[in-house]
Amino acid sequence: MPNLVLIADIGGTSSRLAKVGADGVPTDVQIHRNDSFDGFEAMIEADLSMRDAASVSAIGGAVLAVAAPADTETIKLTNRDWSFTKTGLRKHFGWQKLSIVNDFEALAQGVPALTAEDLVPVGHAHADTSAPMVVCGPGTGFGTAGLLRIGRTYHTVTGEGGRCRLGAANAEEARLLAHLLSELGPVVVEHAVSGSGLGRIHRIFAGKDLSPEQVIAAAHRGDDAARASIDIFLRLFGRIAGDLALIFNARGGVFLAGGVSTALAPFFEGSPFRKAFEEHPPHEARLVATPVNIINHPTPGLVGCGQLGARLARSLKDAKPNLHLV
Repeated sequence: MPNLVLIADIGGTSSRLAKVGADGVPTDVQIHRNDSFDGFEAMIEADLSMRDAASVSAIGGAVLAVAAPADTETIKLTNRDWSFTKTGLRKHFGWQKLSIVNDFEALAQGVPALTAEDLVPVGHAHADTSAPMVVCGPGTGFGTAGLLRIGRTYHTVTGEGGRCRLGAANAEEARLLAHLLSELGPVVVEHAVSGSGLGRIHRIFAGKDLSPEQVIAAAHRGDDAARASIDIFLRLFGRIAGDLALIFNARGGVFLAGGVSTALAPFFEGSPFRKAFEEHPPHEARLVATPVNIINHPTPGLVGCGQLGARLARSLKDAKPNLHLV
């Protein structure tokens, strides 16, 4: 009888897949570059072909975290031309159950399972463990989610924070927005605070067209222009994270996720991030008291998917063929 669940954290650039049982612990993690596949089905088929036949036959359902809104029948990634229908995907693989969630919903669900070793603090503050939390951060785009504790259960609030309009707080940022407006039209958060956004910032202020990885590598080598670009990026990131902390009253903590957050972790200290995070008059004191942590777990999305997958796995033994959960 099927007793395993396939879990997947599907981003705009790469996807991470694993198996999970009723214990909620992801095993046999595999990472794929999305550019290698034409779509969801091809990527999942390739992943399953790399696993042993016995474990594949024991998979009775799936939990997929996608970098897109997940509350419609048709799912389309925000920053990649991939789409599928929930019914079609479930039937294609013959799964009894299928759950689709936003990728930052999965990240938020995994936060309570993270340990101190999985986190890098930015500043010094202490969480109110009963208060709401926020997970946000840049990758291919910019994701957001709130996490609320009601009784013993955590509930997520998801949205598309990366598509909110971006404003300027000084002349330097006004220059950035003017360039982005001329290139991209109305400017949203992820135009600047994302992997590609870091590259845009460096091109506009340093005059060099580098990838975000190249900008970060140059900063590690001591390049002053690259470090200046990162500081602009982190100041914007800090302000947006502070905005979200106020919106959610996130005295339980703000958790910075996404590959760009992890890559920039060595640069937060001494950057404008924390000052911009706190500089929200008249509520500076509230934000000074709000802890911020960078998530440095290698697969944090799978931790959250594992928590959701465990519930699905426990229900498989009672499921009738062809029932599904969306």
